[in-house]
Amino acid sequence: MINIIIIGAGAAGLMAAIAASECKDTKVTVLEKNEKAGKKIYITGKGRCNITNDSDNDNLIKNVITNPRFLFSAFNAWSSESMQNFLKNEGLKLKIERGDRVFPLSNHSSDVIKTLTNACEKRGVKFQYNSTVKEIEIVDKESKKTSSDISSHENDELNNNRFLVKTDRNKYECDRLIICTGGFSYQSTGSTGDGYRFAKNFGHNIYKAKPGLVPFEVYEEEEASSMSGLSLKNVALTLFINNKKIYTEQGEMLFTHFGVSGPLVLSASEYYNKAVRNLEKKGKEVEEAYVLIDLKPALSEEKLDARILRDFEEKKNAEFKNSIHKLLPSGMIPIVIKMADIEPDKKVNSISREERQRLLKVLKNMRFNIKNTRGFTEAIITNGGIDIKQINPRTMESKLVSNMYFAGEVLDVDALTGGFNLQIAWSTGYLAGISAGSLD
Repeated sequence: MINIIIIGAGAAGLMAAIAASECKDTKVTVLEKNEKAGKKIYITGKGRCNITNDSDNDNLIKNVITNPRFLFSAFNAWSSESMQNFLKNEGLKLKIERGDRVFPLSNHSSDVIKTLTNACEKRGVKFQYNSTVKEIEIVDKESKKTSSDISSHENDELNNNRFLVKTDRNKYECDRLIICTGGFSYQSTGSTGDGYRFAKNFGHNIYKAKPGLVPFEVYEEEEASSMSGLSLKNVALTLFINNKKIYTEQGEMLFTHFGVSGPLVLSASEYYNKAVRNLEKKGKEVEEAYVLIDLKPALSEEKLDARILRDFEEKKNAEFKNSIHKLLPSGMIPIVIKMADIEPDKKVNSISREERQRLLKVLKNMRFNIKNTRGFTEAIITNGGIDIKQINPRTMESKLVSNMYFAGEVLDVDALTGGFNLQIAWSTGYLAGISAGSLD
């Protein structure tokens, strides 16, 4: 009998428990610090749970920003199709929405959690709730010594480790240990970085955790704040760092009291964090970061200029501030006028070509300089985590500590929005579970 303990009953932990419990001669126990499973799953997708993306593995990989190659084996072991079929077989009805996002038909994330916990219980998984893990030690199977009693030389030779897991309520011994404690995002759900501490105690490198899929704060706070709540569709956003184009995409965004947010911005933040990390590796820093917003990406500058001229012709005796309502939402007009540096009361027939060119530039390249990203309280995921070079991608087992596995957000992997991050959790959790449950 293989005694397996899983720390964390989130997406990765629940999937690991299901996979491990389906292996022969396993006893699976999940330790969860909260009073119930899946607290973070509950709030994902605005409470609807964007379970996965209906993509093949190639598209899953394309949407992973940090360390995509590491996930080849995990996605091959448990794909989006695997996850969808599993949930359907367990009785959960699904639907596919815009962008191939997969949701429960009921629109209730609680139904996803119920399906997963029921699947665990049917397979004999035991849950210990309200159990906060305080310490993990290696136990010498023969002498019952713990890692604190074992010399570093002896520890190096332990290739069949067993573990003593101490919680605030009890102690547990196990043959295999799977750590699925999440990152730092949504800390109210219990993601407080415990897994990083456990991994570091056993010699693993940790890439500094940063907020991921997160809004930007901008220096033009007054301008952004005056448009707070304004949502834009079908605009293009381009991110530049040190005058190098890092990311560009077309879609939706919105203004906030501190800067910019929305789907385009959240995706841009992933590329921002990746670029910052690459600069730091080279001993460099961000000298300048900004986004350019093209409010009319469907029109070239020439066509947009012609459109402006037509609008001006219709309103040639009007004041400038009253001439561009066909072009822009009313909430944007004062800011666009300010950025274009044109007198709002100036008559349209007095607008010079130079002023019109300034207006054109603002409409095609509205600039906001990035001050920082928002913090973990607004982050959807965590960037950073356990160095994947120290994890076997074919099993999710640590290369430093045998029989210790990691899965989910605790690892240094992350992806764009659209169900991709949850798929990482399902796939790595599944692979860790079947690997830990294997007799090989």
